[in-house]
Amino acid sequence: MRIATSTIYSQTIENMGNQQTLLAQLEQQASTNVRVATPGDDPLGAAQAVQLSATGSVLAQFSANQNTATSMLKTEDSTLSSVSTALQSVLTQLNALGAGDLNDSNRQAAAQALQGLRSQLMSLANTTDGQGNYIFSGFQGGTPPFSNASNGGVTYNGDLGTRTLQISSTTSVATADNGASVFLSVLPGISQPVAAGASTNTGTGVIGAVSITTPGATTNNTPYSIVFSNDPTTGDLVYQVNDTSTTPPTAIGTPQPFTAGQAIDLNGGESVTLTGTPAAGDSFTVTPAAQGNTDIFQTIDSVIAALQNPAQSNPAAMATIENAINAAHTQVDNTMTNVATVQAAVAGREQLTTAMASVNSKQTLQNTSNLSDITQADPATVLSQLTQIEAMLNATEKTFASVTQGGGLFGMINL
Repeated sequence: MRIATSTIYSQTIENMGNQQTLLAQLEQQASTNVRVATPGDDPLGAAQAVQLSATGSVLAQFSANQNTATSMLKTEDSTLSSVSTALQSVLTQLNALGAGDLNDSNRQAAAQALQGLRSQLMSLANTTDGQGNYIFSGFQGGTPPFSNASNGGVTYNGDLGTRTLQISSTTSVATADNGASVFLSVLPGISQPVAAGASTNTGTGVIGAVSITTPGATTNNTPYSIVFSNDPTTGDLVYQVNDTSTTPPTAIGTPQPFTAGQAIDLNGGESVTLTGTPAAGDSFTVTPAAQGNTDIFQTIDSVIAALQNPAQSNPAAMATIENAINAAHTQVDNTMTNVATVQAAVAGREQLTTAMASVNSKQTLQNTSNLSDITQADPATVLSQLTQIEAMLNATEKTFASVTQGGGLFGMINL
């Protein structure tokens, strides 16, 4: 088969053109270190690069969310530690008030100290993050969660929402707890019932902490009252235990004679001990923690109000103060348990976020490496290909010059 000279010329020139184009591409790769600059350089590689770039953007967003979540959780964790410290200081003040040689001036000073601690707690409850958002206000980040109520305690101005952030394709993490769950709640299963004396009592009876005699008893979740009276026959002081979950209250057993310091059984699951001498008409209550006052600010306000009442040389007034202190002690203990539980959950979320950040970092590194393998040129490979193409082009040019018998521009190559 004969091939026309013009065809040989055309094919050779086309071949040299292709080699020159490839040479230019390799020179461009050598200078920029980029192998896939346009889809035309490698259509399949370009498609893969687009997917990897999208994955990289998602991973970058997860990384930003992880950093934000970590910062917010650390802020809450630190704040809750300060809350626990303040509550411990409240307990220290209450414990000191048990000394028998304190006078009204001592109690006034203690009330002022407690007021300072309450203000500190209020400030902590209204803590903001670095962006000016209140961490305990639920979804209402721009609203201070707590304000003082006119009748004592606080008003919660936030909501019950829980802010979250997506920290991986399958994982979201809560970045803050709403204030109601921290400062206005207790844990029903592990909190102690609160024993309290009525503020109208005229005797010297002081009720102690509740003792759980039968753990897990259903009756432990029942509110009770202990009402004192004089036996109509003997005139002796007796008490009646009532189940106050019903209306009217249901009497538990019959009136029993009172002996100071002797345990009073509350329907088989709990018991309490009273010291002093109650008066006929006096009453005491035992309330499951979650059914009574769970506002820690109201608790502190109540004991402050009790301490501000004069009680010097007045045993009945002193008994009222002691009952208020004892009730407050239990309530503060319950709040501290709740805060510790919330803080433990925050620490767990911090650990989760840190773990996901580590995974995300490895995925980002692998994704970047894969993208680099596709789009970046290998200097050694480029140099080798560049040398090879230059040699091939030079050989093609010399061969073509020989075929054209040294005529024209290509004939000068052999000179």
